[in-house]
Amino acid sequence: MNAQRSADALRAPGAVIEIARTLREAGYETWCVGGAVRDALLGVSSLDWDLATAATPKVVRRLFRRTVPVGIEFGTVGVLDAAGVMHEVTTFRRDVSTDGRHAVVEFGASLDEDLARRDFTINAIAFDPIARTVHDPFGGQSDLSARIVRAVGDAEARLEEDRLRALRAIRFASRFDFEIEAATWTAIVGSAPYLPRLSPERVKQEIEKTMDQVRVPSRAFARWRDAGAFASLVPVLAEVSNAVLAAVDALPRPGLRGRPGRRSLRIAALLSDAGGAAAARSLRALRFSNADIAWISDLVHAWERFGASLTTQLLATEPPTDAALRLLAAAIGRLRVGPFVRLAAARWTALPLAESPSPHRVRTLFRRLARIAFHDAIDVSDLVIDGDDLSSVGIPAGPVYGRIFAALVAAVVADPSLNDRAILLGMAKAFVIEESGGRGR
Repeated sequence: MNAQRSADALRAPGAVIEIARTLREAGYETWCVGGAVRDALLGVSSLDWDLATAATPKVVRRLFRRTVPVGIEFGTVGVLDAAGVMHEVTTFRRDVSTDGRHAVVEFGASLDEDLARRDFTINAIAFDPIARTVHDPFGGQSDLSARIVRAVGDAEARLEEDRLRALRAIRFASRFDFEIEAATWTAIVGSAPYLPRLSPERVKQEIEKTMDQVRVPSRAFARWRDAGAFASLVPVLAEVSNAVLAAVDALPRPGLRGRPGRRSLRIAALLSDAGGAAAARSLRALRFSNADIAWISDLVHAWERFGASLTTQLLATEPPTDAALRLLAAAIGRLRVGPFVRLAAARWTALPLAESPSPHRVRTLFRRLARIAFHDAIDVSDLVIDGDDLSSVGIPAGPVYGRIFAALVAAVVADPSLNDRAILLGMAKAFVIEESGGRGR
């Protein structure tokens, strides 16, 4: 992370300066606030520049031609610039009451009162994009220089106002490789029993943001574990091991704009010791989509089923046979072979060298599995017969077809030479006779 930059080196985007100028010329004090100011001081680019102003939402909507009522009750209006990019403009406000997540606010506050209600000092810095001056009443710049996440004012009170701040503090500290100030950490630990008040969607979002934004996610998730956040929110991860967290670190980062496949793979690694069924339950509780639940839990189940034996085989003198790899590819599914090997490789990086397959063997495994998955018959669709063929030899359609094809796939996976029309139809008829107790149809 770059060192803190001087205020005169900060540059807000031109569209943001024009919004601030319009508000200022109408007589309303206006500043840039929030994460973009923090990131700019750290030398990190940011796409989202927010503004705080003395103008009420009604005035903001009158001054700008294209606006979106993002959160009028909280004072926030989205202003669209000439390129159609939205910038949030929020009226200076103070909290009247809070339920631990959402606050009732009132307008008419000063800039300092508005900054005082923010979560951490590093997020409570205001920047005048026109005069290019910084207003920092809570020492946020000093904490940036010292690489510290510190709550504004009373840490316990700030985290009681919004329990999500406990998870946000951990994410910020892990993303920027900062420490968490002692009183703030104590408040985070004290917040753990109250975290179930957060919506599952918000918790899911924090996990995903951590996967996307934090280069070394183990820093964040070890803090979730140690603070008791996992015990409250994802109990199956309450005692997640350092080895599992190291596996998450070994997988590529999705990046700020997100690559969903990479994010899902990191989540699969995080849950890889939980087992497929427990992983599916946890993901469902966090409101993941059905598609994500199936993809991630299937990978976790595959590791649960094959991980230990595959590790043993790769450490042995003789590598796995093609028959063993066909069984593996058939169980995983050809489209999951690549993600499974990447998950396995990540888990192996966390093992002592003597217990981990060599990189050469892992690469060879991937090449062999990919070849088998995409060239050998491992699925019903790969068989040379279909339902019409079964019907043509007098086997009536029904649930028995599913059982027949499952048996045929298992036979062909074990011996690819059996994938012959005459052989498979003979096996199908024999299956029906055997299932009916030798009585035939």
